[in-house]
Amino acid sequence: MKIAILSGKGGTGKTLLSVNLAAVAAIKSGAAVYVDCDVEEPNGHLFFKPVDVQEDKVAVKIPVVDQELCTGCRNCVDFCNFNALAYINKQLIVSELICHSCGGCVIVCPEQAFTEKDKVIGRVRVGTSSDVEVISGAMNTGIASGIPIIDRLLAEEAKTDADKDTFIDCPPGSACIVMESIKDADYC
Repeated sequence: MKIAILSGKGGTGKTLLSVNLAAVAAIKSGAAVYVDCDVEEPNGHLFFKPVDVQEDKVAVKIPVVDQELCTGCRNCVDFCNFNALAYINKQLIVSELICHSCGGCVIVCPEQAFTEKDKVIGRVRVGTSSDVEVISGAMNTGIASGIPIIDRLLAEEAKTDADKDTFIDCPPGSACIVMESIKDADYC
C-alpha cells in the first residue's frame, strides 16, 4: 500500500506524520519505505538518520545549438512553451534556467542544429534506518522543476518489495511536483 501525505501549505506536519507512520508500519510489519518527495527542502532523513546511503546524481538533457547550422527559421522558438529559446541578432540563445528538457526543439529543427548535454539538477539518496528504507532527493539551487528528481525517487521506490507499506512525504502546495508525487499513491 502506498500512502501520500500532502497539504496545501508548508509547516503543517506532513513530514512528522509520514515519518511516524513509516516507523510504526516498520514495527508492526517488519519493514516499510519512506519517500521524501519534498526535493526543495528534504528533511525526513534528519529523523531517520539512514546508514549505508547510496547517492546518485539526477541529470536532464539541455539543448546545445550549433550556430553554424542554425538558419534562424525560429521553429524551435515557436515550439518552446516555456520561452527558453530566443533568436536575437542572428544568434539562437538557450536559457538553461527555464528549459524543461522536453527535447522538442531538437525534434522540430529542420537543420538538425541541436545536440543535447547532461545537466545535473540534483541527487537521490537511498539508505536504511532500522527496518525503514529511506529514499530522498534534493534539488540543486536555481533549478526550475524537481519533477525529474521525483520521477527517480518513485522509480527507486518501485524497486522495493511490493509487500512493504510506502509513505510518501509530499512537497507543500498543489503544483506539478505535488501531482507527480501522488501519481502512484493508493491513498492521499
